[in-house]
Amino acid sequence: MKFVDEASIHVSAGKGGDGSASFRREKYIQYGGPDGGDGGHGGSVYLQGDSGLNTLVDFRHRRVYKAQNGVQGRGQEKYGKKGEDVYIRVPLGTLVADILSELPLGDVTEHGQRLLVARGGRGGLGNVHFKSSTNRAPRKFTTGEVGQDIQLHLELKVLADIGLLGFPNAGKSTLISKVSAARPKIADYPFTTLYPNLGVVRVGIDSSFVIADIPGLIEGAAAGAGLGAQFLKHLQRTRILLHLVDIAPLDEESPRDAIQKLEQELVNFDSKLGEKPRWLVFAKADVLELGDAEKIASQVVNEMNWTAPWFVVSSVTGMGIDHLMQSIGRALEEMNELDAG
Repeated sequence: MKFVDEASIHVSAGKGGDGSASFRREKYIQYGGPDGGDGGHGGSVYLQGDSGLNTLVDFRHRRVYKAQNGVQGRGQEKYGKKGEDVYIRVPLGTLVADILSELPLGDVTEHGQRLLVARGGRGGLGNVHFKSSTNRAPRKFTTGEVGQDIQLHLELKVLADIGLLGFPNAGKSTLISKVSAARPKIADYPFTTLYPNLGVVRVGIDSSFVIADIPGLIEGAAAGAGLGAQFLKHLQRTRILLHLVDIAPLDEESPRDAIQKLEQELVNFDSKLGEKPRWLVFAKADVLELGDAEKIASQVVNEMNWTAPWFVVSSVTGMGIDHLMQSIGRALEEMNELDAG
């Protein structure tokens, strides 16, 4: 399934029902007076977070949503029925904006969260409200208000604690399949990942974190080359970035060059991404002797004066994977403690 992270939809809230201009018509009651009830409010439109969704693909097939109108008021002070609300399910991490004004309307981040995007019109008043000592038989009533009508732009940003970043064939998909239940497509050719994959990594009885496999980048991704520009924004919500680099690439490009290109793409896209904690992970260590892999990694980090954590791992043999995951778990716990204050 192709990952869809942007969509435009048209939502219309319901019109409020008109008020009623009615008079009592009961036997043996003279001069019955007004008894027109109010109209029902129009239905509203909400976006509702659903953790079971991970794309906006459904909005390719349906783009228009309309809530029900309120029912007109009736005699005997009977109020019209309220129009039914419409709830549109969206994946967690959906940003919502008004296309016309370009103003943000909200952010859906929790399962079951409801965000009002179009309010239904208020029902009109019946003539019972306009009775007075000088006007005992008012024929006045008000019509229902029109509901809000709005064009929405939806944008999905993946909610994850850890973002895997690397060029094609760096080993991101293999790593996430090793440490979680996620099963991304894996092959020996570039660009096998076409949309972010989320996996839950458990590092204890009651401790876990979410890791996202972001599609591989190519040089110039921040400027729009390949799929990179579409997916770099998903890294904006992550707390730690893992730079995965092939320790022995087939194209003979040095790991150092790959790391520097990745860093440049981050800064070109969003300078704030460059300020996030970034760890270096040398992947595919199983293709070399253990001593050689450690030697190459140490040489690279020394040449770059790399001060952040770095790891040498193999997703095939499992070497270094547990240490990496446990280190991430401890770092996230420390971040949570700092946030809690």
